[in-house]
Amino acid sequence: MKYDTLASEILAGVGGRDNVKSLQHCATRLRFKLRDRQRADAAALKANPGVIMVVESGGQFQVVVGNHVAEVYNAVNQAAGLSDGAAAGDGDDGKKENLFSRFIDVVSGIFTPLLGVMAASGILKGFLALSLACGWLLESGGTFKMLFAASDSLFYFLPIMLGYTAGKKFGGNPFVTMAIGGALTHPLMMAAFEAAQQPGAVREYFLGIPMTFINYSSSVIPIIFAAWVSCRLEPLFNRVIHSALRNFITPLLCLAITVPLTFLLIGPAATWLSHLLANGYQSIYAFNPIVAGAFMGAMWQVCVIFGLHWGLVPLMVNNLSVLGRDTMVPLLLPAVMGQVGATLGVMLRTRDAKLRALAGSAIGAGVFGITEPAVYGVTLPNKRPFIFGCIGGALGGAVIGYFHTATYSFGLVSVFTFAQIIPAGGFDSTVWGAIGGTLLSFCFAAVASYLFGVAPAEEAVPQEPMPVASLNRKEIVVSPIAGEVMPLAQVNDATFASGLLGKGVAIVPLQGRVVAPAAGRVASLFKTKHAIGIESDDGAEILIHVGIDTVRLDGLHFTAHVQEGDRVNPGDLLIEFDQAAIHAAGFDTTTPIIVSNSDDYVDVLASGQGRVQEQAPLLTLLR
Repeated sequence: MKYDTLASEILAGVGGRDNVKSLQHCATRLRFKLRDRQRADAAALKANPGVIMVVESGGQFQVVVGNHVAEVYNAVNQAAGLSDGAAAGDGDDGKKENLFSRFIDVVSGIFTPLLGVMAASGILKGFLALSLACGWLLESGGTFKMLFAASDSLFYFLPIMLGYTAGKKFGGNPFVTMAIGGALTHPLMMAAFEAAQQPGAVREYFLGIPMTFINYSSSVIPIIFAAWVSCRLEPLFNRVIHSALRNFITPLLCLAITVPLTFLLIGPAATWLSHLLANGYQSIYAFNPIVAGAFMGAMWQVCVIFGLHWGLVPLMVNNLSVLGRDTMVPLLLPAVMGQVGATLGVMLRTRDAKLRALAGSAIGAGVFGITEPAVYGVTLPNKRPFIFGCIGGALGGAVIGYFHTATYSFGLVSVFTFAQIIPAGGFDSTVWGAIGGTLLSFCFAAVASYLFGVAPAEEAVPQEPMPVASLNRKEIVVSPIAGEVMPLAQVNDATFASGLLGKGVAIVPLQGRVVAPAAGRVASLFKTKHAIGIESDDGAEILIHVGIDTVRLDGLHFTAHVQEGDRVNPGDLLIEFDQAAIHAAGFDTTTPIIVSNSDDYVDVLASGQGRVQEQAPLLTLLR
């Protein structure tokens, strides 16, 4: 119930339930695939206080909401009537995405459901390594063995898990592709692999074709290709097999064809590709690990902003599978902690109470690897702190590259990564190099952001208010509604009352109509018609929100007389609403009128309180 309103507003912002092809989520983002991008209103979503940022990348419309993304995801699914995030009738609608966008979409769709448990398993592995290094546990003890089994089971049986998620992503029967992954890690096949490694081992054949046995435990690429083949065969069989037999004959044929094909052709070819990728990365890294570290440390957060980091996740997992270690994840530690340090610098220096509170909460999330609140809420809007964080990431990444630090289990980059970089022999220079490089990144970004990251105007000594006569320009916003004016702070909605969306006033309407408050254009119009944004010719961004929580009416009792992009003049009719019916439905019609870009003005002054008529002066904007 807590996120129902936010879910409805997000659903309206993406163009409604019918515009959603599919929905997934990662650590902080709702990842929509939309049927028609033009129906989405990114500007309205960005203005929503429950949304941190909107990003479009990899063919996805990504709405960043923060650490409570799972709760919001469930609320959106419930509001839209989606089943497990997928809308009925998913398809490509004839629209072709570029190859890179499709790749990012496939990778995120396959790995996103597993990220949480993969991170948890990796952290547990790290703590076990720390326990061995400190002498807290013995490798031969029962406690260690049980916890190691818990931490290693996901990675050992990774083909089974990926078989399920890949099957869902490719639109096939996920239990069939899961069974294919099970065949790759079946004890009989593992025993055959072990036997094939012995001197003088007898070659085995499948229908006269020689078989090559490979250890597929913890592998990534073979099962993804095998799942894709099975999911392509499935609709072919369904078209020719009678519906009475389809439920078991189609899976039978998919298993009987895909499993041998995987062991004979797909598996060896995919394994060769896996080794090629791992060795290729190692060659680039070995050429100059310092430069590689500086590049990854500087650019990782840029990749995160655009959602491009998904393309590197399979490479990290593949490195662990093929090489038993990964040197990429440690290079990202300074990139993450650099943004945390920059956020700390802003928090210590800023005098803005809201920014300080936001930075404080973002630091906690960033330490545990969730940097979107810090980046989108603190460092990127202030520009210089983000740059300092990237520079700190480059410096720390270069140090970590110099020490050749590696992780020995997969996990999200966070403070727990330090436990995952401890090698079997215990603490060594690679561990201390990672600690030193990360501290360098954190401290540089924090100090630089404290000294130079906050705009000088914010730190200036308060002066006497500037006389109105000395201002360059002022703009008058007329009242869009006839009614009783009240201070914004008295509105029964914390988001409006706090001024988080901007300065302004509220009006208790006397009649159910909204007219244009200034000459300009309709910048946004909610699908539910309860809110409209006007961008004036002088640059004011004016939000008129009819009623409190009226988004839940889903457009009932509202009539829009304009469309997004229309040109309007003061007094033009924008919206009509049935005030009596809205009251009868239990909603308050108090209407906030907000200047969304209040920060662009010296001040936003109300013309007074009491009764106001349509087109009477309401707000004075001082530049």
